[in-house]
Amino acid sequence: MSDNTTTPQVVLEVRGVSKQFPGVLANDNINFDLRKGEIHALLGENGAGKSTLMNLIYGLHRPDKGEFIVNGKPAVIHSPNDSIALGIGMVHQHFMLIPVFTVAENIMLGDETVKRGSLDRAAVAAKIRQISGQYGLDVEPNAIVGDLPVGIQQRVEILKTLYRKANIVILDEPTAVLTPQEAEDLFRIMRDLTARGVSIIFITHKLKEVLAVSDRITVMRGGRVVNTVTPAETNSAQLANMMVGRQVILTVDKQEREAAEETLIVENLTVRDQRDLETVHGVSFSVRAGEVLGIAGVQGNGQTELSEALTGLRHPTGGKVTIAGKDLTGKTPRAMTEAGLAHIPEDRQRHGLVLSYSITDNMVLCDYYRPPFSQRGVIQPKALDDYARRLIQAFDVRTPSPFVQAGKLSGGNQQKVIVARELSRKGVKLVIANQPTRGLDVGSIEYIHSEIVKMRDHGIAVLLISAELDEIMALSDRIAVMYRGQIVAIVNAKETTREKLGLLMAGAHAETA
Repeated sequence: MSDNTTTPQVVLEVRGVSKQFPGVLANDNINFDLRKGEIHALLGENGAGKSTLMNLIYGLHRPDKGEFIVNGKPAVIHSPNDSIALGIGMVHQHFMLIPVFTVAENIMLGDETVKRGSLDRAAVAAKIRQISGQYGLDVEPNAIVGDLPVGIQQRVEILKTLYRKANIVILDEPTAVLTPQEAEDLFRIMRDLTARGVSIIFITHKLKEVLAVSDRITVMRGGRVVNTVTPAETNSAQLANMMVGRQVILTVDKQEREAAEETLIVENLTVRDQRDLETVHGVSFSVRAGEVLGIAGVQGNGQTELSEALTGLRHPTGGKVTIAGKDLTGKTPRAMTEAGLAHIPEDRQRHGLVLSYSITDNMVLCDYYRPPFSQRGVIQPKALDDYARRLIQAFDVRTPSPFVQAGKLSGGNQQKVIVARELSRKGVKLVIANQPTRGLDVGSIEYIHSEIVKMRDHGIAVLLISAELDEIMALSDRIAVMYRGQIVAIVNAKETTREKLGLLMAGAHAETA
């Protein structure tokens, strides 16, 4: 048997790479390799240096020291064009697509095919169909990207790398915005790609996904490589320990508690989306003080519009919303927050943060006009600074300074800023948490889950909306299942199963759940 059979070809090698930013050593002497036709997972907490390393490989940053070897040859990577020329493609966590363009126009952008002075859309579409069929991606080249579901948009990003002949594909947190069904579809695509010789670097923090889909796993912590293992020789608890540097409790510790009076009452609520289509049809439910009501459902069944109507971001077209005895139907977000609502929004960048503002300013977005942050209409900088520093430490926001713009933080750290602000405000009676741990690592998830349970144990009502069924089942006292804009069942969390919930989520309206 030849050496080639026993030792897979190494297509990418990172040797001794380091990268420093002001106040942060993001990568410290990193050694890493990728083999032909493998899925190599890169696992680590937010701020561990995963994305920085990938940005170096893709040419978005330059290393301070170290070298890259691509297909056995030293490679100079000073820009994404250099990486693309070397056969390296990257699918970013936040998609780089233009919504009003077609799939074909997005894919050829920067690499246009021209015929007689005009864009040859037909030739590009034909090539996309050929690649799409080859890898089982199933995307219509003439569809408008803004009309496509998130899972299909991600396929467009993958197609864009294959169109440019990438044989090394970097997927940065690819399942962060996907439903469980879309994630399973992505894993099928990843396996199809590797079966055809494509090599994949899979950046994530989700332990179950890593163990299910990876060939090898490299764990990073504090800018360094901790270990490289195979799924067969490790488990979730060991990986979490490597990531965080301590034992992580992967189960939620939640005691029995008697719920009190109804804090949130929703009666016959109807809501229309931006297309003026009714997406919430006569929904009624309540959340009591001291309980977590989870809303389960495949994304796109009205949860977003329901959440927006309950938090003042969208006007309902019918029904009634009462919080702590006050009729707040159709009121503004400020009226809602002043009535005791804390809101962790689904889209952290659009609705949770002002990206150009500092962390300090974002920490007080709801309360900047109140004492101690404002006295007689004048902002008190020291009070803001002291408060922000306290929350940064308490919620482990990874930043060199409170004055860093929120937009410059990693996605997970942006989420921590929102959670810190919302769960630390005074007078909170109701928490509406929509995808509260999306994009977070195991250590942060453990902390935020414990904070949500703490709010519940302090007698606060919590409405939890999540695409993660494990999260819904772990945190909820009762679970409401949404399907096509309606609540099809409300069940006791202790008396149901994943299978029963899955059937309800798929529209099988069983008599008992």
